[in-house]
Amino acid sequence: MKLGGGRKFLEQALAASRPPRTIDLVFNIAEGRNSRCREAHVPAACEMLGIPYTHSDPLTLALSLDKPLANRVAASHGIPTAPHVCVEHLADLDALPLPPFPLIAKPACEGSSMGIRRHSRCENRGELQDHVASLLEQYAGPVIVERFLPGIEATVGIVGTGAEAQVLGVMEIAPRKIATENFIYSLEVKRDYLREVEYHVPPRLPAAVYNAIARTALGAYRAIGCRDVGRVDVRLDAEGVPCFIEVNPLPGLNPVSSDLPILAGRLGISYETLIATIVEKAIARQSAVLAVHASP
Repeated sequence: MKLGGGRKFLEQALAASRPPRTIDLVFNIAEGRNSRCREAHVPAACEMLGIPYTHSDPLTLALSLDKPLANRVAASHGIPTAPHVCVEHLADLDALPLPPFPLIAKPACEGSSMGIRRHSRCENRGELQDHVASLLEQYAGPVIVERFLPGIEATVGIVGTGAEAQVLGVMEIAPRKIATENFIYSLEVKRDYLREVEYHVPPRLPAAVYNAIARTALGAYRAIGCRDVGRVDVRLDAEGVPCFIEVNPLPGLNPVSSDLPILAGRLGISYETLIATIVEKAIARQSAVLAVHASP
């Protein structure tokens, strides 16, 4: 059954959680509304009502949506990240030690490429000033300004939890119309992905680079506390070092256009199998928790 979101979800979940209980597991795809904690709303409600659910817990979902905080946690575990600063007011640009240009500016607490556009790459202070001012006004929240990394971009699908988590596969995102060193996987590109990019699974990379990307992604996934399934974006810097860009513990699951199902499909994993795997990982995790609580 569909539980909806917001108040509708609360009403349905409350009704279904009373005897006779009619919910065994919530498959969470709710991104929520308002605040940087919006993706944490549904799992938080599930925890209060004692309803098992798939995907990560409220803390991880809130943390991962805040890009500066997620970077800080990843870096504390020794995972390379792009040099960056967080800008809350336009005047911060004059006070903060900016990384060398080119830079990329994007909303600090948004997902799904919101605010990441073709023109997000800034070559000089004037472009940066204009772009940051626009983002601060449009999104009414802080902006993360990062060193633009010129290397290959990859996204990594991961399933499982903690030490049991494993890389499902790595997908190279290769631009069709622009040089890799200038490419941004922007909102415009994602809306026209069939003409804008090529997806390569496995990536056209040496085994050592592939393995380094996988290690970086899996390290970030575990450091940030993701569960069941997630997708981690990684980009190579000028020296070829894989850097953590961001993690999506609630990855899109559109069977046609979302990166994770595309990656799985290129590996020969059907959409049905992908969804079943997420459910199986959640059930196994929940069973392990119950077993621990039941032990004397």
